[in-house]
Amino acid sequence: MRYALGVEYDGGDFQGWQRLEKPGAPVHTPSVQSTLEAALAAVANAPIDTVCAGRTDAGVHGQCQVVHFDTEVARTPRGWTLGATANLPPSICVRWCVPVAEDFHARFSARARRYRYVLLNRAVRPALGRQLLSWERLPLDAAAMHRAAQALLGENDFSAFRTVHCQARHPMRELQSIAVTRQGEQVIVEVQANAFLHHMVRNIVGSLLLVGRGEQPEGWIAELLAGRDRTLAGPTAPPQGLVFVGPLYPAGWGLPDEVTLREA
Repeated sequence: MRYALGVEYDGGDFQGWQRLEKPGAPVHTPSVQSTLEAALAAVANAPIDTVCAGRTDAGVHGQCQVVHFDTEVARTPRGWTLGATANLPPSICVRWCVPVAEDFHARFSARARRYRYVLLNRAVRPALGRQLLSWERLPLDAAAMHRAAQALLGENDFSAFRTVHCQARHPMRELQSIAVTRQGEQVIVEVQANAFLHHMVRNIVGSLLLVGRGEQPEGWIAELLAGRDRTLAGPTAPPQGLVFVGPLYPAGWGLPDEVTLREA
C-alpha cells in the first residue's frame, strides 16, 4: 500500500530534510526525514523509507511537505497520522495521511512547488517569532522589489541564482509566479515554480534586497538573469525566513485541496 503524508516542521533544529547520516553512525544533528521515518517505523513496527516532494536545507521550514511511503502494514490513515505525530518531537507533525495509487510519486507527480520568504523590516531585530523571520534593519521598497522580480518569470537559465553545490542536471526552471508585498513591518516574497535549484529562492531574495535598499536599480535583476554569473548576484539570504509552502498536484490524485492544482 502506498500512502501520501502532509508534514509540517520547524527546520531550526535539523540539518535539513534529507537523511545524510549513515546507518549505525552517531547522529549529532538529525534530519527531518530520519526523524519522520523513525516515528513511522514505530507505528509500523517495521522500517519505513520516505520520498519527499522537495528537499529543504538546514533551518528552512515546511508548511506542507508531501511525502510518500510504501508498506504492507495495515493501519488506517488516522492511525498513521496520530501515531506518527505522537512519536515525533514538537517541531514536526503529520497533518494528514491519504492512501494513493501505486504510481503516485511525491516528487515526480508534482507540477509546481511554492515557497514563502518573510522579512521583518524594522530597526530592531525580532524577539517573538524569530525562528520564522529573517530581519532587515534598513528600509525596503517592496514595490520596487516586486517590479524587479517580474523579470524572472517564465522558463529561464537560473545559473545566477544557483549555488555552486547544486547537483541539478541543468539550470533551466520555469518560474510561474513571484510576488513581493508589504504587510506592516513584514516584507513577504512568494514564489512558485515547476522546481527550484539549490538555494535558488534565498539567492533571489538576497539580490532583491539590494534593489529594495536602493543599492541596485530594478533592471539589475534582469541583467543578473541574462548574465548567468552567480558571483555578480547578491548574497544568499538566511534560511530562517524561508518556508516550503508545499507542492501542487493534479486533482486526479485525490489529495487535500491545499496541495491540489485549481482547475482553470
